Amino acid sequence: MQTDLTALKDVMETAALAAARAIMAVHSTGPEVQVKPDSSPVTEADEEAERLILAALAAHFPDIPVVAEEAVAAGHVPDISGGLFFLVDPLDGTKEFIAGRGEFTVNIALIRDRAPVAGIVLAPALGSGFVAVGKRAERFSMTEDFAIGERRAIGCRGCGPAPTAVASRSHDTPETARFLDDNGIGACTAIGSSLKFCLVAEGLADVYPRFSRTMEWDTAAGDAVLRAAGGRTSTLDGAPLAYGKRNQPHDADFANPNFIAAGAGWNARTGR
Repeated sequence: MQTDLTALKDVMETAALAAARAIMAVHSTGPEVQVKPDSSPVTEADEEAERLILAALAAHFPDIPVVAEEAVAAGHVPDISGGLFFLVDPLDGTKEFIAGRGEFTVNIALIRDRAPVAGIVLAPALGSGFVAVGKRAERFSMTEDFAIGERRAIGCRGCGPAPTAVASRSHDTPETARFLDDNGIGACTAIGSSLKFCLVAEGLADVYPRFSRTMEWDTAAGDAVLRAAGGRTSTLDGAPLAYGKRNQPHDADFANPNFIAAGAGWNARTGR
């Protein structure tokens, strides 16, 4: 199935902005938190944002299945055997959201043949976002009335003699510290949600090592932005991080292995 990437970009942006409006309405009053069977938190903002995104995608791309975090948690998993599907995380960084920090995002990505080919990461509390279609990645501002403001193209930087990293604020591990030490990385910024991919894509950091569990909807949109900006997300054996992982013998459907997300300069430096 062919997809009009220009139309896709418009739909993703419109859906993400609608979700952002709903999320910020809850943010202003304080969320009610529930706990899902996997012990992760969920709020009414997650659920309403996902409802709006799913409605928008169904209206414009009814033949493309959607794998969405809250729907999967409720047992609703579509057939993705055709290789073309959306991945949706309506509120990535729920812990940041609950804690009152602004590092939470709306994530929508299109997967084709196991790779993310388009995606949007919108950080409504920060008033900014990132979008990618094909080989072009952009950063944009979000206005106070939830519209797209200024845009500019972004790209990964070359890696200098003092590389910098970004890492998870909520999921730091000894393996991450070891990776930083082994690679001579002294500067590391901790930040929540899929914004870590975007900082590398924007050329503000060189590498994002992840040695704790993520799900595909956590990573796909940010990964799409990074790849469009000239970067790469690889498993620890150097293979590209793949999407649509089902029936995994040692983990749940759509769970990711550990990975390294990096800019073009880092990949040139390491030979991967």
